[in-house]
Amino acid sequence: MADKIVISGTGLWLPEYTLTNEELVACYNEYVDVYNNTNAKEIQSGALSAKAYSSVEFIEKASGIKRRYIYQKKGILDLERMRPEIPKRNNDEISDQAEMAIHAAKDAMIKANKSAEDIDAVIVSCAYTQRSYPAIAIEVQAALGIEGFGFDMLVACSAGTFALQRGYEMVKAGTAKCVLMINPELTSPQVNFRDRDSHFIFGDVSMATIIESADTCTSNCSFEILSTKAFTKYSNNIRSNFGYVLNANDTKPLDDDQYFSQNGRTVYKEVCPMAAQHISAHLDELNLKNDQIKRWWLHQANINMNKLICRLLLNRDPSAEEAPIVLDEFANTASAGSLIAFHRYSDDFQPGEYGLICSFGAGYSIGSLIVRKL
Repeated sequence: MADKIVISGTGLWLPEYTLTNEELVACYNEYVDVYNNTNAKEIQSGALSAKAYSSVEFIEKASGIKRRYIYQKKGILDLERMRPEIPKRNNDEISDQAEMAIHAAKDAMIKANKSAEDIDAVIVSCAYTQRSYPAIAIEVQAALGIEGFGFDMLVACSAGTFALQRGYEMVKAGTAKCVLMINPELTSPQVNFRDRDSHFIFGDVSMATIIESADTCTSNCSFEILSTKAFTKYSNNIRSNFGYVLNANDTKPLDDDQYFSQNGRTVYKEVCPMAAQHISAHLDELNLKNDQIKRWWLHQANINMNKLICRLLLNRDPSAEEAPIVLDEFANTASAGSLIAFHRYSDDFQPGEYGLICSFGAGYSIGSLIVRKL
């Protein structure tokens, strides 16, 4: 049984395309004009409601998002389509999501100074997987030449922290010596680009994290995982209905209720205090005080949520250094967000300093890890 369990390396892969708020708003507002003109009689009679325009100012104020990376930009700004055009691959070709995962995995392996022979478990954990089986993780495992086993996990925006907890537990128990955890977040196909309240929220990216025993760690930078904590409470306020039963339901995949949807105001009111309470309870378990935490790597969904959670914890606004924001560049990358923040903003830690990684989202689900620089 391993004594100390560490995060020994992280890797990040970015798609080649970016999509700005300005581009999204221009396309969306053009769609609004067409919709309102086409349905003018029904709108006038009250049978339908007119669609409202979006704006760059609205998006930034509501979310803090300025742009996002996109796996395939083609099709999204096409008024006749307004969804990404991702060519279908043959069964003997590597899947889109596995390819994304492999890029990030190789980066993390370099950072952790690990080869395929050193790793014996692969977890692909994200908001969506592009197919049910075979598991994306097993495809990645084969492509990287890793012996052992792999499996997929789906826990929406908490998929990253929940999978890190699984990896921590496996290394702790001795069922795996080194775990590669990957979040290939291909979220853009589930965005309704015709919906004013959600067309700007998500971006595509891939993150990878390596967990192992401190005894086998040879990387230049590692963080000991001191504790993990997970919590779920069922809620319909964040939902995605798309799934394999659609065909049996006689439901069309492009119907509005098959895309991501949320009751944003309710989520804000319910999740923020829930996340703050979860974090406080987690710190209490280790007898740690808030002022002992150098950095809060929080889920990157909405800047206003992150600020409120930090105010509830610190009784003041956090500094940019204390609670770094990456969603202005990446948008909401589901389970990858808090780990991108960790990846980007952990190099300045000195041995013995503490940090906290936390995700929160659909489910509701909340996951956290308390780490210390070695």
